[in-house]
Amino acid sequence: MAENGEEKLLAVARHIAKTLGQNDTMADDILQIFSNFDGRFSREKLSEKMVDEAPRGCAVLERTLNSLDRQISRYLAIDHPIWADSADSSAFLDAIDDLIGTIKDWSSMAAEKSVGACLVRADDLMQQAMFRLEDEFRSLMERGAESFELSRNNHESTGNLSFDSDDENEGNEEALLHNGSDLDHQIPIAQPITDYDIIIDALPSGTINDLHEIAKRMVAAGFGKECSHVYSTCRREFLEESISRLGLQKLSIDEVHKMPWQELEDEIERWVKAANVALRILFPSERRLCDRVFFGFSSAADLSFMEVCRGSAIQLLNFADAVAIGSRSPERLFKVLDVFETLRDLMPEFDSVFSDQYCLVLRNEAVTIWKRLGEAIRGIFMELENLIRRDPAKAAVPGGGLHPITRYVMNYLRAACRSRLTLEQVFDESNVVVPSNKLDDRGSSSSPMSVQMAWIMELLESNLEVKSKIYRDSALCSVFMMNNGRYIVQKVKDSELGSLLGDDWIRKHTAKVRQYCTNYQRSSWNKILGTLKLDNSSLASNAIAKSMKEKIKSFNSQFEEVCRTQSTWVVFDEQLRQEMRISVSRLLLPAYRNFIGRLQCIPEIGRNADRLIRYGPEDIEARISELFEGGNGSSGGRK
Repeated sequence: MAENGEEKLLAVARHIAKTLGQNDTMADDILQIFSNFDGRFSREKLSEKMVDEAPRGCAVLERTLNSLDRQISRYLAIDHPIWADSADSSAFLDAIDDLIGTIKDWSSMAAEKSVGACLVRADDLMQQAMFRLEDEFRSLMERGAESFELSRNNHESTGNLSFDSDDENEGNEEALLHNGSDLDHQIPIAQPITDYDIIIDALPSGTINDLHEIAKRMVAAGFGKECSHVYSTCRREFLEESISRLGLQKLSIDEVHKMPWQELEDEIERWVKAANVALRILFPSERRLCDRVFFGFSSAADLSFMEVCRGSAIQLLNFADAVAIGSRSPERLFKVLDVFETLRDLMPEFDSVFSDQYCLVLRNEAVTIWKRLGEAIRGIFMELENLIRRDPAKAAVPGGGLHPITRYVMNYLRAACRSRLTLEQVFDESNVVVPSNKLDDRGSSSSPMSVQMAWIMELLESNLEVKSKIYRDSALCSVFMMNNGRYIVQKVKDSELGSLLGDDWIRKHTAKVRQYCTNYQRSSWNKILGTLKLDNSSLASNAIAKSMKEKIKSFNSQFEEVCRTQSTWVVFDEQLRQEMRISVSRLLLPAYRNFIGRLQCIPEIGRNADRLIRYGPEDIEARISELFEGGNGSSGGRK
C-alpha cells in the first residue's frame, strides 16, 4: 500500500514538472528542485521518460478504482434496502467517500489521456452509486413516514392536521396526525387546536440523520439537485395530502367564481382554518425538516423547501386572489374581510417561513393579493353606494313605516363596524383623495372610514327623501321620514357608528327627527285646531251659536277622519309613538276643553250641546292613544 502511495506521489511530481515546465530544461530544473527537497524524489526516479508517467500514474488510479468498484458494486447488486443494515449503510457511505476523494485528488491530472479515461470510469461508478443513494433516500423517507405514523397513532399523537367538518363552533380547529396511506378508520381525532405554536416531527430522528448523511454525499458528489428533487417529491405529497385533509379543495379561479355564494362561504371558512394551520404549523415544520436533512447546505435546504411548499402556498394564495377579484356584491363583504384579516395576520409567518431567495416571489405574491383584497373591500363599499343610489322609489311603505333599504343599510353598517379596525386599515391604505363633497362639514381631520360612513348615510338620507315624495299626504311623508330618521339615529348611537360619525352628527340628525315630528303635527292638526278657534264675542248671540254648531260638526268630522286614517299609520319606536301621542294630546285637548266649555254656555244651544258634542276629553285622549298602531300589523316594524 505504501509502495502504491509512493508511486502516486512520484506521478504527481512528474505531472507538475511536465505541466509547469515550458521546455525540457525548465522541467529538468523543477525535477532537480523536488530531488533536493525530499529524498524520495531521487533524480533517477524523477528523470524517467515523461512518456512513462501517465501509464504509471493511471495504474495507481486503476487499482484504486478496481477496489472501489468491487466494494460499491457489491452494494449496488443488493436487492433489499442497504439501510436495513447499519453496517452495510456505513460501509457503502465509506466507499462513496473514498470514491469522491479519489476523483477530487486526480481531477487535476484529467488532461492526461489515461488519467482522464480512468476518471470517466470513476464518474460512471459515481453515477451508479448516486442512483442507488437516490433510491435509498426515497425509501428511507417513505418507510420512515410509515413507521413514524404507526408509532404515533399507537400513542394517539398528532401528525397530519384536519378539522371536523361537522363542528358547529366557529374557529374551532381540530388536529389529526396522519402520514402515509388513506387509513381513515385508524385516524385518531385530536383535540381542538388552541395554540398554533407547535412543530410536527414528520420523520423519526434516526431517519432524519440517515437522510442527512445521504444528502451530504450527494451534494459533495454534485448531485444536490437530484437529492433535492427526491426529497421535494416525497414531502410535497405529504403536504398536499395534509392540506386536502383540512377540507380545502383544489379550485381554479374560474371555479371559485362560478360557485354558489353559500358554497363559497363554507369554502372560505375552510380556507381560513387551512391557511392558519399551513402557515403556522405545516410550513414551519417542513422548514425545520429541510434544515435538518440538508444541514450545512443552506442552498439545497432553501431550494427543497420552496419545491415542497410552493404548490400548497400557491393553492392558498390563488383562492384568496379569486375571492379578491370576484364579485363585489355587498353581501360578500364579511367573508372577504375574513380572508383579508387572515392573510394580514399571517403576513409575519409568510415573512419568517418564506425568508430565503427562492421564496421571494411567494412573499411578494402574498402582499400583492392582500392589497388586492383591500381594494375589493373598498370596491364593495362603492357597490353599496351604487345600490343605494339605484334603489327605486316604487310603492310606498304602508303607514309610513321603515323602508327595507333603511333597515338593510343600517344593519349592514353596524355589522361592518364590528371590524372597524380592519376597515380603518383598509381605508387608510387606499391612497385615495376624498372628494370635497364627501367631506361636507366634517372637516379634513376626519378619518377616511368616518368620511365613508357619513357619505353612505348622506346617500341613504337623500334616497329616503325621494321616496317620501310618493306619499300624497304631507303628514304621512313626515311620519315616513321621522320613522326612518329615528331608526338611523338609534342604530348609530348603539354601535361603533356613533364614535365614527361623532356627537355632532347624532345631534344634527336627532334635531331633524324632531323637525319631522313638528311638520307632522302642523300638517295633521293645525286645520283641526282652526275649527276650535273661538269667534269674536262682539257677534250676535245667534250668529255665535250658528258658528259654534258648524265648528263642532266640522271638528267631529275631521277628527274622526284623522283618527281613522292615522290609526293605520306606523311609528315603530314605542317611545317615539308615546311622545307623539302625548304631544298631540297636549296640543289638542286644552283647545277642545275650552271650546266645548264655551259651547255649553251659549243659551241658544243650551240642552242641545250634549247632542253636538260627540267626544268628551277622555274620548279624545282614548282615540289619540290608538294612533300609529299600524292597523292589522305593521310591515314597517323594527328589526
